[in-house]
Amino acid sequence: MNVIEARGLRKEFTVRAKAGRFRRTSSVVSAVDGVDLAVERGELLGYLGPNGAGKSTTLKMMTGVLHPTAGDLTVCGYAPVPQRRRLAARIGVVFGQRSGLQWDLPLRDSFTLLRHVHRVPAGEHAAALRRCTDLLDLGSFMDTPVRQLSLGQRMRGELTAALLHSPEVLFLDEPTIGLDVLSKQAVRQFLAELGARGDTTVVLTTHDLADIERLCRRIVVIDHGRVVHDGTLTQLHERYGSQRRVTADFAVPVVPGDVSGLPGVTLESAEAARLVFALDSTAEVGDLIARLVTWGTLRDLSIAEPEIEDVISRLYLSPATSIMS
Repeated sequence: MNVIEARGLRKEFTVRAKAGRFRRTSSVVSAVDGVDLAVERGELLGYLGPNGAGKSTTLKMMTGVLHPTAGDLTVCGYAPVPQRRRLAARIGVVFGQRSGLQWDLPLRDSFTLLRHVHRVPAGEHAAALRRCTDLLDLGSFMDTPVRQLSLGQRMRGELTAALLHSPEVLFLDEPTIGLDVLSKQAVRQFLAELGARGDTTVVLTTHDLADIERLCRRIVVIDHGRVVHDGTLTQLHERYGSQRRVTADFAVPVVPGDVSGLPGVTLESAEAARLVFALDSTAEVGDLIARLVTWGTLRDLSIAEPEIEDVISRLYLSPATSIMS
């Protein structure tokens, strides 16, 4: 069952600019331009795109903050803007560094206040809070005012606040922005466990592509308001020519042999006893290794998977990028 359905979703803004000393001109800009999207219950979806691509605008329409210019949109069976109050009880939202907590209250009191806002029974609230406290390690700062928390502590508090009423869908807009390594690790681990349970749909936008690699099986890439990829990370690598790299270290310097008979294999560099090869999606690592052992004694061999940053960059720069139907 789909908890989010969007068809032909559009959002236009009117932009005014000076055109002389006393005149202004107006133009219409499409921030989201005909997005079709269906998200199943329990899915953890990565929603990617460069700055200005339309990611945050899409989330704001899905959460009822912005009214679509055109198209059909339902979240949890509700039209987000007309039925905003009903939808609010079914979703959780974390928008970057914008806090939903009470700045001067201890974290624990903020959670208590949210229980009353969402009218969550005391027992359910206590159970959800215990689970989040354990997974996000909140115990040491539960009685600290929010204004005194570090950014990482506050983000863990924001995630807890968004989940205490057991929402069906959790929208996360840049949840790890500005966090230190340990805080990012804690947030990612929590989201991974949340996704593994399968009872909460998560829509994640981020510029930290490590989040996507570790958390999301399905990714949607948007550019200039249009979907340019909807599928798995593996499919993205295959579609835009990702390359693995194999580094072979020999016991003594060797003269590279011929690899023309190995489809998809290219020798990138040869420095004394180290050879580096690039392998596209058609190449077989085993075939290359079998060839290497005939050239000399291997001392070490490493295989580096393609970096998702490189894949995304190629996608945006590719003139052949097509809009998905």
